[in-house]
Amino acid sequence: MDRDRCLALDAADPLRAFKDEFVLPKGVVYLVGNSLGALPRRTAERVRQTVEDEWGKELVGGWNHSGWYAQPLTAGDRLAPLIGAGPGQVVVGNTTSIAVYQAVAAALRLRPERRVIVSDVHNFPTDHYMIQGLAGLLGDYEVRDVSEGGFEDAAVVLLAEVDYRTGARLDVPSITSRVQAAGALMVWDVCHSVGAMEVDVSQADFAVGCTYKYLNAGPGAPAFLYVNPRHHAAAENVLSGWNGHAEPFAFEPGYRPAEGVRRFAVGTPHVLSFAALEAALDVWERVPMDAVRAKSIALTSLFVDLVGDALELASPADPAARGSQVTYLHPDGYPVMRALIDRGVHGDFRAPDALRFGFAPLYIGYADVHDAATTLLEVLDKGLWRQEKYARRLAVT
Repeated sequence: MDRDRCLALDAADPLRAFKDEFVLPKGVVYLVGNSLGALPRRTAERVRQTVEDEWGKELVGGWNHSGWYAQPLTAGDRLAPLIGAGPGQVVVGNTTSIAVYQAVAAALRLRPERRVIVSDVHNFPTDHYMIQGLAGLLGDYEVRDVSEGGFEDAAVVLLAEVDYRTGARLDVPSITSRVQAAGALMVWDVCHSVGAMEVDVSQADFAVGCTYKYLNAGPGAPAFLYVNPRHHAAAENVLSGWNGHAEPFAFEPGYRPAEGVRRFAVGTPHVLSFAALEAALDVWERVPMDAVRAKSIALTSLFVDLVGDALELASPADPAARGSQVTYLHPDGYPVMRALIDRGVHGDFRAPDALRFGFAPLYIGYADVHDAATTLLEVLDKGLWRQEKYARRLAVT
């Protein structure tokens, strides 16, 4: 497809107006929305308001007057529709790593007769690391890779809806049904799917996710935890911080869990980070997710078509079987990506050989995809990545 045709598709795009909602450097095609989303224009003003008007003028009164204290639940209710959940089912705060620990630990306590945790060794490392740490603490649990078989003796299964390496998408309803039919509890990691497609975890037992990728809430933005209402009365938060207490300001000597999902709150909300999240949610509350998914499929398919066989495709060829990400393999993937970034096309690299390109449909257009593919092919054809400077590894790849 030529660039003029891509420009015509951009002009007809039902999501085209959303691109103006984001700050993007001139001359940059930003294909890293699957790692850190672009900055919404309204974020700076929202954070300024929190710092100057709320903190600056209300001081400690901001906890009451500006709603800071309630943010883990109010933000959770705003975010819930993006994952197919309802009010009072999502709590926001902490990090994805903490949320994984909470969800898996709670699930284990709900299945005390079982001693197997099933995961995917290729999940994003923090998922597997947190499970290993939890199993090591408990002492008598087996961590089993999902490739080793069924779920009949499992207490809990933790999987990612979209593989962070390849972008491959799992069938959430089917797997959830199989896991629960075997008597295990299902925990989904939706970090690489929420904000890029329609997500529905309503039948799962727990789900975790972050807000700084496709949701654009900023670096280090708070994570979220979904707890199915059927577990609200019995599920326990092993990280029994004071914000999950039934009456935090009673300052009781013993822990008494709050009702509902609030019992999974832990510590004091990170108010400045919540301000950035709220600014992002102002955008997402106006976004038709079916249009996002349709454009995601179109963008990734166009990129695959344009790159052709110049690189080895690691993502599923079927667009329905992948998220909003395309991954290619190259033995010198790191210098290739560095050379590409120097020419204005931003993707990222994952060891040992994966070049990842994430397509955020709200601010990436068809002409952007054309330009990115053209630049990538030039870097490969001319061997531009062979310059010595591109081989030096930066701390974050």
